[in-house]
Amino acid sequence: MFELRLICPEDAVEPVCDALQALDALSVGVEDADEGTEAERALFGEPGLPPPAEGWARTAVVALFADEAGAREAARLLPAQDFFAGSAVQTIAPVPEQDWVRLTQSQFEPVQITPSFWIVPSWHDVPARAERVIRLDPGLAFGTGTHPTTRMCLRWIARTDLRGQRVLDYGCGSGILAIGAALHGAAQVDAVDIDEAAVRATRDNAAANGVRLAAGLPDQAQGLYGTVLANILATPLKVLAPLLCGHVAPGGALVLAGVLERQTEELQAAYRPDLALQVADREDGWVLLTARRV
Repeated sequence: MFELRLICPEDAVEPVCDALQALDALSVGVEDADEGTEAERALFGEPGLPPPAEGWARTAVVALFADEAGAREAARLLPAQDFFAGSAVQTIAPVPEQDWVRLTQSQFEPVQITPSFWIVPSWHDVPARAERVIRLDPGLAFGTGTHPTTRMCLRWIARTDLRGQRVLDYGCGSGILAIGAALHGAAQVDAVDIDEAAVRATRDNAAANGVRLAAGLPDQAQGLYGTVLANILATPLKVLAPLLCGHVAPGGALVLAGVLERQTEELQAAYRPDLALQVADREDGWVLLTARRV
């Protein structure tokens, strides 16, 4: 296979992607061309906010072709199109042959949350000391237990008595937090996400782990919960403050992750009208914020 990499302005991303698919690209993906720099920015969508943009101000569009001739033909034809204005061909390069399954599996080892609570991919044996296990393989939805924000949430779940509680996982991704809550005794778990692929992944992962939960779109979250979990990003967490606080029952807990240490005070300010957030855990520059409704 050969990879064609383009740099496009935001308004050219959709027509360029459409054209690449029409030119028989095997796959087309978009990335933030400024990833890892101060200009990097997140794209997300949440209820009450405008739909996310198709791309970034400087978007890297990456297309895979079956052969070099197809990649070069696309690189020749696209610059002649009006919609390609402001865009540029960056590189055409062969994709090294890989055993992609073996490579992916090698990147995901069992993850220890506590001495007795582990996240274990399906191709690994369960550690002998594991008493509670989530079987989870990497997929389309975020949440494999390898990111500090997920680990902190799971640690909080493991040390909290959730028995008999009604729990909400808002922005469930793979469903890992919802599954963890169910394994730790939650009586009812609602897992919601704006991404239908995440909802499907959550249902599949719950079935694979033998737990019962209700997964759906955000409007499925109704009423009050003893625990509300949200592992998203700081900006949508600020926007969602009234909604999330409104779901926390008297005596219930709010648990927020996806927050960098430097963002702590702005999150505390956003939630202060309803709840007093405190730092409950720290890892690799990320914090876990929690509050309890009196």
